[in-house]
Amino acid sequence: MEHNPQLHGVVIISLPPSDDPSKGKTITAFTLSDGDSSFAVSDANPPFTPLPPTIPTPSDFIQSPSPRRPSLFSPEKAIFSLLAAVFIAVLMYGCLYSELSFPLLSESLNEETRKNETKSFLLQLYPKQRGRTLREMGDVKLAQVRVQDGIEEKKTVSVRYDSTGSVNSSTVFPIQGNVYPDGQYYTSIFVGNPPRPYYLDVDTGSDLTWIQCDAPCTSCAKGPHSLYKPAKGRIVPPRDSLCQELQGNQNYCATCRQCDYEIEYADRSSSVGVLARDEMHLMTSDAEREKLSFVFGCAYDQRGQLLASPAKTDGILGLSAAKISLPSQLADQGVISNIIGHCITSEPSGGGYLFLGDDYVPRWGITWVSTLNSLSSLYHTSVHNMKYGDQELSSGDQRNKLMQVIFDSGSSYTYLPNDAYTKFVSLLKSISSLVQDDSDKTLPLCWKTDFPISSVSDVKKYFKPVTLHFAKRWLFVPTTFTIPPEGYLVISEKGNVCLGILNGMEIQHGSTIILGDVSLRGKLVIYDNEQNRIGWVQSNCVRPQKTNDFPFLF
Repeated sequence: MEHNPQLHGVVIISLPPSDDPSKGKTITAFTLSDGDSSFAVSDANPPFTPLPPTIPTPSDFIQSPSPRRPSLFSPEKAIFSLLAAVFIAVLMYGCLYSELSFPLLSESLNEETRKNETKSFLLQLYPKQRGRTLREMGDVKLAQVRVQDGIEEKKTVSVRYDSTGSVNSSTVFPIQGNVYPDGQYYTSIFVGNPPRPYYLDVDTGSDLTWIQCDAPCTSCAKGPHSLYKPAKGRIVPPRDSLCQELQGNQNYCATCRQCDYEIEYADRSSSVGVLARDEMHLMTSDAEREKLSFVFGCAYDQRGQLLASPAKTDGILGLSAAKISLPSQLADQGVISNIIGHCITSEPSGGGYLFLGDDYVPRWGITWVSTLNSLSSLYHTSVHNMKYGDQELSSGDQRNKLMQVIFDSGSSYTYLPNDAYTKFVSLLKSISSLVQDDSDKTLPLCWKTDFPISSVSDVKKYFKPVTLHFAKRWLFVPTTFTIPPEGYLVISEKGNVCLGILNGMEIQHGSTIILGDVSLRGKLVIYDNEQNRIGWVQSNCVRPQKTNDFPFLF
């Protein structure tokens, strides 16, 4: 019987180095036969005759190299982590600077439902034409209503009604204007049936909207449009709630047929008239024409600078927080949320926009401050201190006191308390490159240079920003309103640079800061009467943007 040689096999498995597991395992097989001292060496896949089934072949032990394990700090993960961190930082910035908390879902849904039931209106802003200087024409329009007491009957007339309704409503009026040195901005509204256009000064410092009126008119400026003629039944009686709101329930007359008023302004001008109710036509944010009812002043007797002709406007658009103001009336009717905003461009060509309602309020990026609780309807808040660069402008006895600030779009320029203004001017006079030019009457303080000036950019390097510091938020985030040199300097027709910040003593506001148009340019300013706050954010004021329904991208 033939004896088959007995085979013996040896398999050696080598593990990969511990510092480089990617090399995988290595298998080496040795096969031996009796009487044969030679042996064959095989790699992982040796090309030899298969062994009997009882003996495992080397291929049974061969394993593919282990796949490379992904690194915990791979470049892909690092980039993803960086993007995630940036996204979270943006959301936190929005939370901090918009002061929006995460409300309960039910409250958010209720708010969205309320918003869907209201509308928003968008109006264009136009600058007035270049004209007389500030000293010739007055400035601030902060208003105070004086109630007729029956003694001044000579100022009250019995209104005559218009019996005809024929008017040409197809006339197109060109837009004219310039930013400097006026700083006043106006918009156009349509009143009556058929609607007739009127240009009105946009004034957050006035309660009552009024239009020059042929009732008949005893003292009116020559404006861009014909006088408003009230139709029969449009005159508001004294028993009307808005009349009593305007007069403070001090002069109710059961036998009178009209509601008389007199308004005095900070520049000592005044307007006398009666209240009227008529239709106003506005365009909604959805490009739909809306016909609304509102109460306004039919002004037949203007005094002071309001009588100066030719006037660039037909009256004043009152936008304060008072019940008689236009936004408050529309909010009480459920037409809009009691929120308004204006954005005045900083471009030399001027212009901007005004909106009523909340459709154009950004959901984040806004700096908010609370308004003061007082009997005043003005938009005012308080600041802790004020600086020019790093120099404190508050006097020693003011540092521990809060100064009041009024946001007033009816003021062309900004006003400081007397002490702060005096220190501010002394700091500016130390600029050696500028020489005061007393012959330039554009504004109280003008400087000339030894080089030509075409814009504020040519001289802003000599000036520093003025900063108002409000209360801190979240214990460390400062709240500031910064006025760059472009926000308080004006280039006169003589080519000088003039200071657009004035002494509040000139208008009997020696202890109050008034922020006027010159310092409000380049910002979207929002007056939220729903939550009693004022907000602002930098903007080019060219095109308003409607916001999404929800403030965050969750």
